Amino acid sequence: MSALLKITVSIVQGSAIGSVSYVVIAADLTTTVPGNSLCKYADDTFIIVLANNVDTRSCEVNNVEAWAEANNLTRSKSVEIIFTTK
Repeated sequence: MSALLKITVSIVQGSAIGSVSYVVIAADLTTTVPGNSLCKYADDTFIIVLANNVDTRSCEVNNVEAWAEANNLTRSKSVEIIFTTK
Protein backbone atom coordinates (compact mmCIF):
# COMPACT_ATOMS: atom_id res chain seq x y z
CA MET A 1 0.00 0.00 0.00
CA SER A 2 1.43 3.40 -0.96
CA ALA A 3 1.44 6.45 1.30
CA LEU A 4 -1.04 9.23 0.60
CA LEU A 5 0.51 12.38 -0.79
CA LYS A 6 -0.53 15.87 0.24
CA ILE A 7 -2.18 17.83 -2.58
CA THR A 8 -0.34 21.14 -2.92
CA VAL A 9 -1.88 22.59 -6.09
CA SER A 10 -5.20 23.95 -7.26
CA ILE A 11 -7.46 23.11 -10.22
CA VAL A 12 -5.69 22.87 -13.59
CA GLN A 13 -6.13 26.04 -15.65
CA GLY A 14 -8.51 25.49 -18.55
CA SER A 15 -10.45 22.70 -16.85
CA ALA A 16 -14.23 22.73 -16.84
CA ILE A 17 -14.50 23.52 -13.13
CA GLY A 18 -11.48 25.84 -12.96
CA SER A 19 -13.39 29.08 -13.56
CA VAL A 20 -16.17 28.27 -11.12
CA SER A 21 -13.65 27.11 -8.54
CA TYR A 22 -11.74 30.39 -8.82
CA VAL A 23 -14.90 32.48 -8.41
CA VAL A 24 -15.72 30.61 -5.20
CA ILE A 25 -12.15 30.81 -3.90
CA ALA A 26 -11.85 34.53 -4.77
CA ALA A 27 -15.08 35.54 -3.01
CA ASP A 28 -13.11 36.89 -0.04
CA LEU A 29 -10.62 38.89 -2.14
CA THR A 30 -11.39 42.59 -1.80
CA THR A 31 -9.55 45.88 -2.26
CA THR A 32 -7.77 47.59 0.60
CA VAL A 33 -8.61 51.17 -0.36
CA PRO A 34 -12.10 52.62 -0.94
CA GLY A 35 -12.54 53.76 -4.55
CA ASN A 36 -10.37 50.98 -5.97
CA SER A 37 -12.09 47.90 -7.35
CA LEU A 38 -11.43 44.34 -8.43
CA CYS A 39 -12.90 42.67 -11.50
CA LYS A 40 -12.77 38.89 -11.35
CA TYR A 41 -13.51 36.92 -14.50
CA ALA A 42 -12.87 33.22 -15.01
CA ASP A 43 -9.41 32.79 -13.48
CA ASP A 44 -8.24 36.40 -13.91
CA THR A 45 -8.32 39.33 -11.52
CA PHE A 46 -8.04 42.95 -12.57
CA ILE A 47 -7.19 45.68 -10.05
CA ILE A 48 -8.69 49.02 -11.04
CA VAL A 49 -7.10 52.03 -9.35
CA LEU A 50 -8.47 55.49 -10.11
CA ALA A 51 -6.13 58.40 -10.77
CA ASN A 52 -6.83 59.98 -7.39
CA ASN A 53 -5.69 56.71 -5.71
CA VAL A 54 -2.61 56.14 -7.89
CA ASP A 55 -0.35 55.97 -4.83
CA THR A 56 -2.24 52.89 -3.59
CA ARG A 57 -1.28 50.59 -6.51
CA SER A 58 1.50 48.82 -4.63
CA CYS A 59 -0.75 48.31 -1.62
CA GLU A 60 -3.41 46.68 -3.80
CA VAL A 61 -0.91 44.44 -5.62
CA ASN A 62 0.66 43.38 -2.31
CA ASN A 63 -2.83 42.59 -0.98
CA VAL A 64 -3.58 40.32 -3.95
CA GLU A 65 -0.19 38.63 -3.67
CA ALA A 66 -0.70 37.95 0.05
CA TRP A 67 -4.20 36.62 -0.62
CA ALA A 68 -2.89 34.36 -3.42
CA GLU A 69 -0.13 32.98 -1.21
CA ALA A 70 -2.59 32.29 1.61
CA ASN A 71 -4.81 30.41 -0.88
CA ASN A 72 -1.94 28.44 -2.47
CA LEU A 73 -2.21 30.28 -5.78
CA THR A 74 0.60 31.74 -7.86
CA ARG A 75 0.82 34.79 -10.04
CA SER A 76 1.99 33.61 -13.44
CA LYS A 77 1.50 36.69 -15.57
CA SER A 78 0.96 40.33 -14.73
CA VAL A 79 0.93 43.59 -16.62
CA GLU A 80 0.30 47.20 -15.70
CA ILE A 81 -1.76 49.34 -18.06
CA ILE A 82 -2.13 53.07 -17.46
CA PHE A 83 -4.98 54.84 -19.24
CA THR A 84 -4.80 58.62 -19.65
CA THR A 85 -6.55 61.32 -21.64
CA LYS A 86 -4.83 63.24 -24.42
